Amino acid sequence: MLRTGFGYDLHRLESGYDLWLGGIRIEHEKGAVAHSDGDTLIHAICDALLGAACLGDIGKHFPDTSSDYKNVDSKELLKEVMLLLQKERYSIQNIDTTVILEKPKLAPHIESMRKQLAAVLQLETSQISVKAKTNEKTGLIGEGDAVAAFAVCLINRK
Repeated sequence: MLRTGFGYDLHRLESGYDLWLGGIRIEHEKGAVAHSDGDTLIHAICDALLGAACLGDIGKHFPDTSSDYKNVDSKELLKEVMLLLQKERYSIQNIDTTVILEKPKLAPHIESMRKQLAAVLQLETSQISVKAKTNEKTGLIGEGDAVAAFAVCLINRK
């Protein structure tokens, strides 16, 4: 049985926070404001995978009201999502993502993100696509005050 999932996440950007995307820290004067490390890309992937398996969303499994997840490394959340999928006998076929961020430019970091995500999910890098877009200087993202990510996935029941 093939199933698709869609995920979305958005975080405000402010000085004094680190910018984590796809499991890597990216040098920038602003970072994501969040209960966890604010890795917008991983959060979108988690939601896509959970949605494809009809297991709810990231907030259901990792609520921002729980001190257990305060400043948590989002790679740990992604590992937990993978375990939930494995328990339900699902395997990940592919993940396609887009990060929307005005700056910094993400092209130099995309291969590192793909490798990091593949390592966490025990996949080949050829199964993970990471793309980057700007918001053409419009809205909070375009003004440099937010980052968003979209993810779609295909999973298969073993």
